[in-house]
Amino acid sequence: MRWMAKEPVISRIKKKRILQLISQGKRVDGRGLLDYREITVEKGVIRTAEGSAMVCLGQTEVVVGVKVGLNAPYPDTPNEGILTVNAELVPLASPTFEPGPPDERAIELARVVDRGIRSSRAIPLERLCIVPGKRVYIIFVDIYILNHDGNLVDASALAALAALSNTKVLGYQIDEEGRILLDKSIWHPLELQNWPVAVSVANIGGELVVDPCLDEELAMEARLTITVDKDGRVCAMQKSGPGSFSAEQVMEAIDIARDKAAELRSMVMR
Repeated sequence: MRWMAKEPVISRIKKKRILQLISQGKRVDGRGLLDYREITVEKGVIRTAEGSAMVCLGQTEVVVGVKVGLNAPYPDTPNEGILTVNAELVPLASPTFEPGPPDERAIELARVVDRGIRSSRAIPLERLCIVPGKRVYIIFVDIYILNHDGNLVDASALAALAALSNTKVLGYQIDEEGRILLDKSIWHPLELQNWPVAVSVANIGGELVVDPCLDEELAMEARLTITVDKDGRVCAMQKSGPGSFSAEQVMEAIDIARDKAAELRSMVMR
């Protein structure tokens, strides 16, 4: 997928300035190459959701809401609950975001976040089964981009994890006709058994940079997003952009991701 397909084109002067600073170990906003922008995490921001969180990563703002319902399981996983992740690029967040069905950027964003949660087995889906083959819980994770200033993946993954840690699963009752219905008077916290965190590393002029802002994304050759679980294991990777990473750069990016993931995870687990 071409993540940058609808992004604006950066001017040659601005790109040259970014590359010049990066070569000197500096960045346009004064950060070091391996420094994140200021991050704030706020949980419980949507009262009508079973779980929610807002993450501000510099000027990038993301809200995630979690809803819990009942559904028939998938035929190939009759003993497991269902997880579904969707992303919406709100038009007010960027001039390049348009109303309508999700475009390729929204689809890729949702898939990367979903893959990190699923591959780390953060949610034990087998414990969300009520009646095997008939009724299970379904967890909807909805990502809303409110302001786009780069690094949507890391902000969205962090907000999704924070929202899931804030989620309550409603209990259920069986009515006289044998139907299983959610009961809003009964609830318990959603069980999380892992805490995956995504760290995006950009290749800009041959240098590795974390948390690229929008201008840096427009100047980068490629980006590698690495999702790391609570034990420091890599559970997902996603490369985007037309450029490439050398084998040495990939290994260096993994080491960077492990270090940074621990820092980001601590903000969610407070």
